[in-house]
Amino acid sequence: MAAESSFDIVSKLDRQEVDNALNQAGKELSQRFDFKGTGTTITWQGEDVEIRSSSEERALAALEVFKEKLVKRKLSLKILDAADEPKLSGKEYRLPVALKEGITSEDAKKISKLIRDEGPKGVKAQIQGDELRVSSKKKDDLQAVQNLVKEKDLDLALQFVNYR
Repeated sequence: MAAESSFDIVSKLDRQEVDNALNQAGKELSQRFDFKGTGTTITWQGEDVEIRSSSEERALAALEVFKEKLVKRKLSLKILDAADEPKLSGKEYRLPVALKEGITSEDAKKISKLIRDEGPKGVKAQIQGDELRVSSKKKDDLQAVQNLVKEKDLDLALQFVNYR
């Protein structure tokens, strides 16, 4: 009898790469001519990121600079959960940007159902905390599941790890 092969579907972010992108964005904001005198900053606020600026447009432009830096560092923009509009706080606009990490149980159930319904027969998906373990006797089936999950544009930055 063939041994089962498996892999885990996870949603983790590399905090060091996010920090590097944040620092690069901050440096660019301090040097660019169109941000001079606007007091635009981008900083860590606990586990999340906060953009502050004297105008709503500059805050949104700073978010775009941050997104560019994330893409250059090969990080998915799906990790960002930015507010739609900067909020006025005193004399400055604040734009909170939450970072999404981990797969919620609702998303895990959705992915598991997708694998059950559209994936190859004999593939099992188990929810284990904030990750999903996918196992099968055939490695080809596991690769088919990876392609299936990649094709469905889920609102998560997913990685496939622990391939055995």
